[in-house]
Amino acid sequence: MQTGPTIKEPQHHVLPRSIGRIASVTGSKAILLLDVSHENDPKSRADRPEMGTLLAIDTGQATVLAIVSALSVPVPAHGTEQEIRIAELGLVGELTKNDDGKPLTFHRGTTTYPTLGDRVRFATKYELQLTYTACDQDTVRIGSIRQDSSIPAMIRVDELLGKHFAILGTTGTGKSCSTALILRAILERNPNAHIVLLDPHNEYATAFGERAEVISPRTLQLPLWLLNFEEAVEVLVGDAERKAEIEILQDIIPLAKARYSAGRAQDSQKIRKSGLDGSRFTVDTPVPYRISDLTNLIDERMGKLENRRDLAPYRQLKTRIETFSQDGRYAFMFGSVTVYDGMTQVLSRIFRVPVNGKPITILELTGLPPEVVNVVVSVLCRMAFDFALWGEGKIPVTVVCEEAHRYVPLNPEMGFEPCKRAIAKIAKEGRKYGASLCIVTQRPAEIDPTILSQCNTVFALRMSNDRDQAIVASAVTDTGTGLIEFLPALGAREAIAFGDGVPIPVRIKFDEMPAHALPRSTTARFSEKWQESLGDESFLEAVVERWRAAGVTGQLDTATQAQMFAETISLPASASVPRHAETSVGFDAAFLDRTAGDGAQPDPTSDARPLHADAQRNAMPPMHVSRSEPSILRRPLASADIPRGRIPGAAATAAGPRAWWRGRAAVRPPKLRRCDAGLGQSPSGSARAPFEAVSTTLSSNGL
Repeated sequence: MQTGPTIKEPQHHVLPRSIGRIASVTGSKAILLLDVSHENDPKSRADRPEMGTLLAIDTGQATVLAIVSALSVPVPAHGTEQEIRIAELGLVGELTKNDDGKPLTFHRGTTTYPTLGDRVRFATKYELQLTYTACDQDTVRIGSIRQDSSIPAMIRVDELLGKHFAILGTTGTGKSCSTALILRAILERNPNAHIVLLDPHNEYATAFGERAEVISPRTLQLPLWLLNFEEAVEVLVGDAERKAEIEILQDIIPLAKARYSAGRAQDSQKIRKSGLDGSRFTVDTPVPYRISDLTNLIDERMGKLENRRDLAPYRQLKTRIETFSQDGRYAFMFGSVTVYDGMTQVLSRIFRVPVNGKPITILELTGLPPEVVNVVVSVLCRMAFDFALWGEGKIPVTVVCEEAHRYVPLNPEMGFEPCKRAIAKIAKEGRKYGASLCIVTQRPAEIDPTILSQCNTVFALRMSNDRDQAIVASAVTDTGTGLIEFLPALGAREAIAFGDGVPIPVRIKFDEMPAHALPRSTTARFSEKWQESLGDESFLEAVVERWRAAGVTGQLDTATQAQMFAETISLPASASVPRHAETSVGFDAAFLDRTAGDGAQPDPTSDARPLHADAQRNAMPPMHVSRSEPSILRRPLASADIPRGRIPGAAATAAGPRAWWRGRAAVRPPKLRRCDAGLGQSPSGSARAPFEAVSTTLSSNGL
C-alpha cells in the first residue's frame, strides 16, 4: 500500500478568504460567527462550511485546525433582516510554521488557543495533506477523506495496533469488508506479521488467499492438556455447581500429568507406584497427560470407596469423559492417536513462527460444538497473551475478534467468564508485551464497556441505534465526539475514524477492494433468487447430506492424522518435532481402520482444506476413509502382520516417512474396526491382542 504522497510546495500568499470570526472559546471547543452573505452570490454559497469540514485559524506562529461539528441559526430572520449563523468547532490540533509562514508539521492538541475576533478560513489542500497524510513511514492507506477525495486517508500502524482498535457498525454496513481492507493494507507493508483472526462465519478465507493459514475444525489441533483448569471444567464437567466432580478433577489432573512425565522418563516402577507425586504440576501447567490416565485414576479411586453413595460423581465424570472421547466433533481435542508434547507445533502454526509467507491465521469456528466455542476462543486469547509475555515482546501478536459481543457480553450471566478475562487481559495489559486486540461487532451496546474503552482507535460505520451511538460516544476520548452525530447518515463504505491510529477525527470513504478479495458476507439477493423455482430433489439431497455431515466436521482428516503420526514416530528430533511420544493407552482403533484402506487416493467426498506448506512436506498421502464398516473388531493381528525391527528403520528413515508409508502394503495389517471400548478403556479378551501388539512394537522402538 502507498504511504503519504509527496506534498507540493504551497503558495503562502494565496489563501482562502475568511468566512467568519471567533465569537467564543471554551476549552477544546469554539463558536464561529459566520459572515453575512447574500443568498444569490455564488461565491458565498461556496464559502459555506459543511459538517465535518476542516477549518484553519491563523494565530501567530501556528495555525489551529478545527472541525465543524454543528451548524445552527439561533434566531431566524424575518423579512429583510440578516440571520445570525453560527458553527460549533472542535479544536483538533495545530500546524507549526517557520519564520516565512510555511506550515511544517502537524501536532494533535492545541497549545495556542484562538482569541476572540480571530478570522477563520477553509484549510488549504496543502494543509489538508500535511494533516491527514504526514510523512510517517509506518502509515498505510485505507481510503480517502470525505472533504477532498484526492487526499488519502492514512492510518498509523504502530498506534493502531499498539493501543487496540475497534470496528463497529450495524449489520450489512460493511464491517467484514472494512476489517479485511485494513488487515490487507497492514499485511502489504508488513509481510512478516503475526495476526490471528477468529472467524465465526467462515467468511475471511477468500479475502487473504495464499497469505492465510486457514484452520478449520477438521485440521484444528488443540489437545485437552493445553486447557487451564477452568476451561477443562467447562468441557469435562459443564456445570460449576457440581462441586464434587470439580474437586475430583482438581485432584487427578496433576497426577495424570505426573504419570505422563514419569512415562517419558521410562521409569516403569514410578508409573506403577500408587502414591505418585503430582505436586510438581498444577492443574494449569500446560503439560501433556493421557485421557486414559484420567479414567484409570477415577477407577482407582472408585475402587477405594466404601460407601456406594459416593460413586455417583465419579461415574458421572467418567461417563462424560468417555462420551466426549468418542464424539467425532471433539476429535480436535480428544481424538489424537498419540499423546505427545506438541505445544511447540501448536504455537508455531497458530502464531506463524516462522511466518513462511502466511502472516495471518484464520480460525474458522463454524462446525465446532457450540458448547466449546467459547472455550476454544478462551484458550487462543489466553495463549496469545502468554506467548507475547514469555516471548518478551519480540514477536508482537494481534488477535482479531469478530462478533466480539458473543465472547465479551455486557450481561455477566452470559458468555464464558475465563474467555472474557482472557480478552480483557489483552485489552488492559497487552500493550506492554506486544499483544494487541481488534474488536469487531454490530452491537457495541452489548459489549463490556471496560474492554471497548481500551480500544484507542475506533472505526464507526453507519449506526442507527441510540444505545449503540451512546456507547460509541462514551468510548471516544477525543475532541471529535461531535462527529458521532454523523453515524446514522453515513453512506456505503463510509466510516468515522477517531483515536490514536488516525491523525485527527475524520470521515473517510474506504477504498474498494477487488472482487476476489471480498469476504463471503454478501447479502442474499431475494428478488433475484425468487424468480426461479428449484424443484430438483438432488438439491435437497445435497442439503441433507451437508446438514448431517455437520455433526462430524470436527473429525480429523486422514492426511492430518497421518502427518501427526509420521511426526511422532519417524521424523528426526529437532527444535520443532518431539523426539519421543507417549502412545495413549486407549489407542484409537478407528485410526487403524482409516489407515488400512486399500487405495492411496484421497477421499473425493472430503472437503477438508489442504495442510499448510510445512505440513504438506512431511505429511503422508491421504487414505480412503471407509465409513461402512460395523463397529467391531474382525480379528487380532497375526504375528506376521506386525512390522518387525525399528519403525520405519534406518533405511526407511533416510528415505523419509513417505517411502516407509508407500511400503506399507508388505506389512499392512488387516482392517480394524472400532471396538465398543472408547478412548481411555482397554479392550478385553481377544480384542486386546492388536492393541498389545501395537504397544509392544512402539515400545520396542523407544516410543
